[in-house]
Amino acid sequence: MSIEYKKLLHWSYFLTLENDIKRLSRYIEFTESNFKTFSTEIAHIYLAAASEVDVVAKQLSKKISTSLNPGNINEYRQIIDNAIPVLKKESVYLLRYNLKFTPWDEWHNNESPSWWHFYNKIKHERHQYYEEANLENVLNAMAGLFLLVLHYYRNEPECKFIEPPPSIFNPPSDIASIYLTLAGRPV
Repeated sequence: MSIEYKKLLHWSYFLTLENDIKRLSRYIEFTESNFKTFSTEIAHIYLAAASEVDVVAKQLSKKISTSLNPGNINEYRQIIDNAIPVLKKESVYLLRYNLKFTPWDEWHNNESPSWWHFYNKIKHERHQYYEEANLENVLNAMAGLFLLVLHYYRNEPECKFIEPPPSIFNPPSDIASIYLTLAGRPV
C-alpha cells in the first residue's frame, strides 16, 4: 500500500489542494465577476499550489531529460515545451461553474504565465501584491498543477488508474481518454 502512495504522491497533494478549493467555493461563487476577489485563504492556497507547480515541473523536467538539472520556470519551460508542446494549448474545465482555464497558454510567447509571475511577487513582496492572491490566479495555478501532474504520471506503466478522481477540475479529453477514471468512468 505505501508503494502506491509514493507513486501517486503528487496526485494526493493535488487532491488535498482541490479539497481546499472546493471548501473555498462555499464562500466565493466561482464566476468571472469574482475573479479579482482576494483573501488570506486564497493566498494560502495559491502559494501552496504554485509551490507544488515548481516541484512537479522540476520532477517532470528531470523525467524528460535526465541529464539536466533545471532550477526555474524558464528552464522547465524549455524542457517541457519541447517534449510536450500540447501542454500550452490544453485547457482544464470546471464544468460545475462553466469555467475554462488554459494555464500554460503564455508559453506560446516563451513567457511565464502571469499567475506564475504574481505568485513570485506575492511570495517575495506580499505587502505590495497581496491583491493578486485572487480567485483567478489561484484557479489558474491549480489548473496548471493539474495538467503537470497528469503529464507526470501519463507514461508510467503502473499508473493506469489515478484515483480517486478529481471533484472540481476536469481534464482535457485526450488525457481523460488515457485516465478514464478521471472522467468518472473506470477502464
